[in-house]
Amino acid sequence: MCLGVPGQIVKIGDNALQLASVDVCGVQREVNISLICDDDPQALLGKWVLVHVGFAMSIIDEDEAKQTQEALLAMSQLEHEVGDFLGLNQK
Repeated sequence: MCLGVPGQIVKIGDNALQLASVDVCGVQREVNISLICDDDPQALLGKWVLVHVGFAMSIIDEDEAKQTQEALLAMSQLEHEVGDFLGLNQK
């Protein structure tokens, strides 16, 4: 399964062909912004985006981003608990 992950643009280059730094749950990664940048890339600073395979695919609002982050974290916790239940996460 492929997921888009929400992140916030925290640093940006001078043009849409450069990479931007996106913060995803405290981890910063470089992503390509060419798919979402129509004009001045600096206008994207602070925006929330949906990141998939190194590309910012779309701009999303902060509430949607935070709800998605919470859901992804909950799914991760549920996966761990199901693994424990099935005996997959034995130490």
